[in-house]
Parts: sequence; structure tokens; C-alpha cells
Amino acid sequence: MAVDKEELKQKILEFATKKAAHKSKMYIKDLYKADPNASPREVKKAANELVREGKLEYFSSGSTVMYGVPGFGKGVEEAFEEE
Repeated sequence: MAVDKEELKQKILEFATKKAAHKSKMYIKDLYKADPNASPREVKKAANELVREGKLEYFSSGSTVMYGVPGFGKGVEEAFEEE
């Protein structure tokens, strides 16, 4: 059953913002919990749209991609900054 994309994006954003208080970066599988009725593909598409809109951000270590809410935790630049 297909879910409304805008509603799904809102659920993902609310879920990620709530989780960001104690876990600033999340795997895509964590975002699946935002709406158990949505398929993994629908969640990934919605999360990627939120990244393009600037409401979520990617964090990649090279082998792992995580999602985060901008302003919570370290960004990519800070995490790999040379001292």
C-alpha cells in the first residue's frame, strides 16, 4: 500500500528530530521506524528528498551512509577535520 509522500516526509523529519536529541546520526533502517506502513524504498526516496530540500543531511564515512538533522552533532566537515 503506497503512502502519501508528503505525510511520510513529515513523519521522517519528526522522527529524526526527536531522535537527534540523543542520537545525531541514523542509519536508513532507523528511519524505517518512522512509518511502519511505508516500504523501505518509499522511506529511502522520501529521506533523499529531505536531503535535497536541506531538511536532512548525509553523513558518510566512506563505507556507511547515515542521515542526520542539520545542526545536531558533528557535520561531515567537523568529523574529518585535521587538527
